[in-house]
Amino acid sequence: MRTQLEEQPADESEQRGSLHISHTTRADGQPMTTRGLSVVLPAWNEEAVIAQTVQAVVQTLSQVAPDYEVLLVDDGSTDQTGAIADALAAKNPRIRVIHNRPNRGYGGALIAGFNAVSKDLTFFMDADGQFDIGDITKLLAHLEEADAVLGYREQRQDPLLRIVNAWGWKMLMRLLFGLKVRDVDCAFKLYPTELVRRANVQAQGAMVNTEMLVKLHRLGYRWVEVPIQHYPRQGGKATGANLRVILRAFRELLKLHHRIKHEEL
Repeated sequence: MRTQLEEQPADESEQRGSLHISHTTRADGQPMTTRGLSVVLPAWNEEAVIAQTVQAVVQTLSQVAPDYEVLLVDDGSTDQTGAIADALAAKNPRIRVIHNRPNRGYGGALIAGFNAVSKDLTFFMDADGQFDIGDITKLLAHLEEADAVLGYREQRQDPLLRIVNAWGWKMLMRLLFGLKVRDVDCAFKLYPTELVRRANVQAQGAMVNTEMLVKLHRLGYRWVEVPIQHYPRQGGKATGANLRVILRAFRELLKLHHRIKHEEL
């Protein structure tokens, strides 16, 4: 039976934009992990923030986990996101770009990244500037306590309607699958790559996180949940409240429920 661990929210807030250099190494000055770390960054029309996001990721990981790679997934962007990504990769061999043509959706972007990772650990984060990569140190600090580490948005900075919809979705996941997770769709999660491969998620849309966690839950894996910072969107366009995205999520939900009910993992 899976058990679930949870860290209490920190009392002191941290400033956005800080790379948290004082927390990126252990007390003995060594990196927080020597394990290889693949970072998947799905992006759709994020030309306003993508370069800044990637720069912060590279600067932080060089101290946190020196054996790293960045997989930047341009999911059919119609702006300059793809061109900016290619320019970044041309300057840094640790950055690889995957171009989804046409747009495959959020799940399709993550899956494209998951299929390309080559390191022992897989971490993913949205590239829209709403997360601080420095918070990965909070996840790495709990890596030995469970099979996976899940971030949850301590103070979610989204419109009220999206927050209400997310709460309803969370309750539905508990009802249908017994999935007790504070923030199912938080795009700030750390998994051993072996688990990502074993879960073999298929959802091309917003169901990707739910499918991953439902499968790991059924396989008996444990996770710890850690509070992270969340910030208002500074550029680009959110798609989570789009009617097409919502309808696609429910179609994938029905398919997953059918598979779970009739198949054994």
